[in-house]
Amino acid sequence: MNIRRLLLDVDKAIAGPSLIELAAAIDAVNGVEALNIVVTEIDIETMDLDVTIEGEGMNYDDIVSAIESAGAVVHSLDEIVVGSKILERIMPRR
Repeated sequence: MNIRRLLLDVDKAIAGPSLIELAAAIDAVNGVEALNIVVTEIDIETMDLDVTIEGEGMNYDDIVSAIESAGAVVHSLDEIVVGSKILERIMPRR
């Protein structure tokens, strides 16, 4: 399966890892070509992050392992794009 894009809901402690450390850990995974980390919520002890990762032939388990090794946790997989090209989401008309 050729994973091209993942959108992950990731939680990390305020104390660490830094966003730079987390990005470096994800970027080191084979197949990752680009990533974007957005802080969506902050409370006293944790940060909630949306992590979008694009590439070709990415391995989901390797990405989760890299995130966990850096000291963060994947809360959920919110989007996956698979195939020979990236298919953008089309919102239905109402």
